[in-house]
Amino acid sequence: MHGSEGASRAKPGDSSHDTQLLANASILVVDDEAGMRNFMCRLLASRCKHVAEAESADMAARLLETEPFDLLLLDNIMEGKHGLDWLQDLRASGYFGEVILISAFADLDTVIQAMREGAADFILKPFRANQMLNAVTRCLDRARLRRENFLLRRQLHILPEAGASQIGQLIGRSRALSLVRDMVERLAPLPTTVLLTGESGTGKEVTARALHMRSPRADKPFVPVNCAAIPAEMIESELFGHLKGAFTGAATSREGLFFYAQGGTLFLDEVGELPLPLQAKLLRVLEDKRVRPVGSEREVPVDVRIIAATNSDLEQAAASGQMRRDLLYRLNVVNIHLPPLRERTADIAPLARHFISEISQQLGVAPMALEDARIAELERYEWPGNIRELRNLIERTIILGDRPHSSTPPAFAASTAVGETLEEVERAHMLHILHSVGGNRAEAARRLGVSRKTLDRKCAAWNV
Repeated sequence: MHGSEGASRAKPGDSSHDTQLLANASILVVDDEAGMRNFMCRLLASRCKHVAEAESADMAARLLETEPFDLLLLDNIMEGKHGLDWLQDLRASGYFGEVILISAFADLDTVIQAMREGAADFILKPFRANQMLNAVTRCLDRARLRRENFLLRRQLHILPEAGASQIGQLIGRSRALSLVRDMVERLAPLPTTVLLTGESGTGKEVTARALHMRSPRADKPFVPVNCAAIPAEMIESELFGHLKGAFTGAATSREGLFFYAQGGTLFLDEVGELPLPLQAKLLRVLEDKRVRPVGSEREVPVDVRIIAATNSDLEQAAASGQMRRDLLYRLNVVNIHLPPLRERTADIAPLARHFISEISQQLGVAPMALEDARIAELERYEWPGNIRELRNLIERTIILGDRPHSSTPPAFAASTAVGETLEEVERAHMLHILHSVGGNRAEAARRLGVSRKTLDRKCAAWNV
C-alpha cells in the first residue's frame, strides 16, 4: 500500500525499460470524480499507447467488453457499485487483467481484501504523479515477468523446433527459401492470419517466429501451441483459460494462452488436430476477437495475431468432415508453403554449418570440420525428417561421432567428435542431456541412469 510519503523517490521513466513499458500500455481509468480522471488521463496519455476513462463501474464494464486493457486504475469509493465490489465480480466472471485500486479511505481489512481479489497494488489518495507512475510501471513489469516465466516454464515441456526457431532465422540460399523470405517480409507488418504448410521438420515454427519478429508485435509474446500434444479434454482450458471449479481439478482460476499472447502472436501448430467442437469455438474467436474462459459467462476481448501450421492436407480433412471448412477458409487467408529439404539442397550446407556452430557452443566443445565430401553426401540423402533430422544427425555426431550405416543418413568422421577420451565423450553427452531437458538436473539424472548426487558432483567437477 502506498500513501503520499515516499513520493520523492526516483522519477519513473528514467530508464528506457520503464518508458517502453508505458509506451506499449493500454490503461483504463475508472473514477467518479471528473477532476481525478482528468488528472490521471493527462498524466498517462502522453506516455501510454492508449488511455480511456469511465465514471462508473457500469461504464467501465461496457468498455471492457469492446477492447482489451493492460491495466485498470480503479477508484474504490464511487457512486453506484464500489470498486472493490466490482473487482470481485470481475474476478468471478473470468477477468484476469491487472488492477490497481485507489481510495481516499482504507483500513487494513480493505487492503487485505483487495489483494485477495487480485489487486496488484493499493494507492491512497492524495498521491503524487511520480507515485502513480511508479506504481503503474511496477505493475506492468510484474505482469510482463509473470507471462515470460510462464512461457519459459512451458517451453521446458513443449520444446520448439530446434535451432534457429529461437531467433527466427531463415537460413539458406535456395530459390525456394528466397520466395519464403519474400512472403515473410510482405506479410509480417500486416495483421493477416497466415497458414503455414509443409512436411514435419521443414521449419514452420521458424517461419512463424520470423513473421512475429518482423512485425509490429515483436516486443509482445510469441506463444507456440502444439495442438496435437494437448489432450482433447484440456485444450479448451489451455487456450481460453478457466475459472475455479469449472471442472474437476480446477482448484484455481487460470489464464489461457490467448491471454498470455495478448498483443502478440499465437502460433497454432498442427491446427488440423483440434477437436471439431473446439474448431467451432476457435472460428468464433477469429471472427469476434473475444474468448470465453471455461466456466465463465463473460467474453473477454483479445488482440492476438493467429499463425497456424499443418503437415496434413486440410482440404482432404474438410472433405472427410474432420475439419470445418469455414475454419479452414478463415485460417487460410494467406498460405506459405515450406518445401521439403530434398527440394532445397542448396540450403543443406548453410544449415549444417549453422547447427555445428550452435550445438558446439551449447555443449562447450570445438566445432567439427565440414568437408566438401561430407557436404556432397548430405546433399545426396533424401532427408525424410527434413531440417529437424539434419540437426539431430549433427548433434548426435558431435556427441558420439556416429558412423553411417546403410539405412541411415551420412555422418561425419569419428575424428571430428567431441574428443578422444572417455571423459570428454561423457561430459559432452551429459551436457546434451541437460540441454535437452532445459537444465532440469533431476530429469537429466533419471535419463542418464545415475543418481542426482553423482550428476551434481560431475557438474561441479566440470564447472557446469
